[in-house]
Amino acid sequence: MFTGIITAIGTVKELSPLATAQDMRAVITTPADFLAAANGTSMGASIACSGCCLTVTAKGDDFFAVDISGETLSRTNLQNWAVGTHINLERAARLGDEMGGHIVSGHVDGVGRVLARTSDAGSIRFEIGVPADLARFIAEKGSVTVDGVSLTVNAVTRETFGVNIIPHTAQHTTLGALAVGDTLHIEIDMLARYVARLVETES
Repeated sequence: MFTGIITAIGTVKELSPLATAQDMRAVITTPADFLAAANGTSMGASIACSGCCLTVTAKGDDFFAVDISGETLSRTNLQNWAVGTHINLERAARLGDEMGGHIVSGHVDGVGRVLARTSDAGSIRFEIGVPADLARFIAEKGSVTVDGVSLTVNAVTRETFGVNIIPHTAQHTTLGALAVGDTLHIEIDMLARYVARLVETES
């Protein structure tokens, strides 16, 4: 589990196909202290990579490797990664950690797209389009995870939602570099998912 609070930005160093050629291995470089923080990162640990929970299969002092299945590639925008791509990183939460964002599973529900980017006082306002089957789970003043970042929803329409990014978030995540047309990983709020399922089973 994660909180949606990004602690580092990583860079894709290597990409290579695995045996089936439908799966992919990625090597990601990190700041020097990212993997050593809080007693270190173990083999098999989970790291959210731009919101997608991936398993560490190899590691060094300033890099880790992950194997990405064809299923994950088909449901995310990881197939667009290239050498040099910057990604948001968050290590799995530990019991007792500060819950600064909201409960995030690292399971990408769908891919959204930036429809508009405008300045809003000192912030950046984004309008993001999402698939219709996800839009119903996104509520004004609710939580949503965008490329691994926990955000508060400011406005919603039938298939779009708006968020504001403060300067700190723009500087310390990849969201500050987003442009119109860019794709994003979307994870809906876990509570909204279960409430909707409960309503469905009782109706």
